[in-house]
Amino acid sequence: MKILDRYILTSYLKTFLSVFIILMLIFVLQTIWLYIKELAGKDLDIEVIFKFLFYFTPKLIPLVLPLTILLASIMVFGSFAENYEFAAMKSTGISLQRAMSGLSVFIVILGVTTFFFSNNVIPWAELKSYNLRKNIAKLKPAMVLAEGQFNPVGTYNIKFDKKHGDRGQYLDSVTIHIKGNDGRKNATVIRSKTGELASREDSNVIKLILKDGNYYSDIYSKDPKERNKKPFAKSSFETYTINIDISQMNEVDMDDESQTDKHSMLDVIDLNKAIDSLEIKRKEDHETFSKSILQRTSIMANNHRISKVKERDSVNLGPLLDSLELKRQIELVDMAQKTMGSANQLLISRETPIKATNSIINRHYISLHEKFALGFACIVLFFVGAPLGALIRKGGIGLPMVIAILLFLTYHFIGIFATNSAKNGGFNPILASWFSTLVMLPLGVFLTKRATADKGLFEFDHLIEPIKKALNIKEKETVDYTFMHSYKNDRILDVIANYEALGHDENTRYEALKLLNFRGYSTRSLRSQGLKIDEAFDTSEDIYADYKDHTKFAITLYTIGAILLILHFVFANNKLPSVATASIQLSIVSFAMYIIYYFKTIININQFYKHINKPEKKPHLILIIIGLPLYFIGYVFLNSKMKEDLKQNCLNSLK
Repeated sequence: MKILDRYILTSYLKTFLSVFIILMLIFVLQTIWLYIKELAGKDLDIEVIFKFLFYFTPKLIPLVLPLTILLASIMVFGSFAENYEFAAMKSTGISLQRAMSGLSVFIVILGVTTFFFSNNVIPWAELKSYNLRKNIAKLKPAMVLAEGQFNPVGTYNIKFDKKHGDRGQYLDSVTIHIKGNDGRKNATVIRSKTGELASREDSNVIKLILKDGNYYSDIYSKDPKERNKKPFAKSSFETYTINIDISQMNEVDMDDESQTDKHSMLDVIDLNKAIDSLEIKRKEDHETFSKSILQRTSIMANNHRISKVKERDSVNLGPLLDSLELKRQIELVDMAQKTMGSANQLLISRETPIKATNSIINRHYISLHEKFALGFACIVLFFVGAPLGALIRKGGIGLPMVIAILLFLTYHFIGIFATNSAKNGGFNPILASWFSTLVMLPLGVFLTKRATADKGLFEFDHLIEPIKKALNIKEKETVDYTFMHSYKNDRILDVIANYEALGHDENTRYEALKLLNFRGYSTRSLRSQGLKIDEAFDTSEDIYADYKDHTKFAITLYTIGAILLILHFVFANNKLPSVATASIQLSIVSFAMYIIYYFKTIININQFYKHINKPEKKPHLILIIIGLPLYFIGYVFLNSKMKEDLKQNCLNSLK
């Protein structure tokens, strides 16, 4: 390994490991947050909690690893470009592709390793975590009953609206369902206005005292006719005490692994076997169902009768029914209507099971191909992040973090939408597994080509130039005025006053005034030092300052609203409805305030052009309309135009 390759690999590995550990800790904390309700109040040993986290950690790799590769690539290669290390490499004849070649080998090895990890370790972790969650759920609730939902406790399902008291022992509007002997149907329903949990938290018996309620119980009868009447017993009570023995609920084997056939618990070989079995079963079910439909239609029997009619009346050239007697015609039509109605009902009843079967098969296909797609995604995202870092020329945490998160969210959401659609049968499950990676592949090729050719990130001159001309936006001057930075204030004032005699143009005059403003001298204070400028320009500056303040608020609120809107979908997808609701509400508030400040900027623009007596130079209405939903586009053009017109107004005001 050459020194350069070793240096690049060492730099990358340091950043990669740091980012990976930080992101893993963040996602582990999110896991604790998501499953805190399942762990709280179960009196679990610390060993079980660590097992829970240990089993869930491998399942986070499909989220953490692609984001780590993307972020580390942008940070490392952005740092190389920012510190002119790439410039030094190019000066010695080393291209970007050569600099990436050694690291590319490591990424390919990592991608292959990721496949074996997703094929062996992740299914094992899914098996362990799923069964551990199921076993934890069997433990006694230890008085931790949630409001507004049914809480299963043995054969009891307990629901209440609110709980209060110093220990949360008092319950309002209690509903209890008690399962029957079959363990499936709710045979008894108890409702009361209030209730009290009178037992201690460490007790093996839940003592529930109900007050002012009713008791409903189904009565089972051996006579079918009596069962159709659905008999039940009803009684009311002032006080009713229920003792629920939960001692056996703690006798749970935490290492029990009875569930082993879930699609996410299988490796490639087992998934292929499961898919073959499911496909065969689906085909057999379809054949059985089609035969059943055919038999219920009585087509075979009627064909025999119709063939006799044809033999008897072979010269009939009209409709077949005309060959039959009127009574027989009515019978056949009535039979056809009943048969079609019955077949339609059967088809409707089979629709849900068929969808469920298709969904299970699709999930197996998705799980199979995701194992291959994950390793390939790691390689593709590297070839997105590395050239992108070289193009933006910014390392460290900041802009690279923002760009990496935006790209990863795009990649992640495309994958989620595709797989969710595939599970419901709306998208090909094989293509859905690869879809987000295939979307990123052209971007990686594009960025690698541009970085290798040492071009900018995007070139929109052929699109922007016509827009600038249509909106009367002049090109920014490219003259270097840094030579004035060494001048003293008196000399800069002399440049402003005698620019023609010194061989400068008007733009130099304006840049000299900006330099004095930067040094802390306002236009008003410079008048006392001999600057000759119309006082009306002070108002122009004030309006422009208000405009700048309002644009800062507008773009900040717009950004916050957009981020909160994205987080709303993230939280909703992770089954956090309360946080998702809060995010969308805050997003709406941010966008509402943004609209207020956006209209304030438009008012400032109108005031500015009215003050300088050039209303015809106001920005085009189309730009203002486009700028409302797409503020990042309008912000660039409006700022450019306002700066240019303020500069011209300043030059016109100088005497």
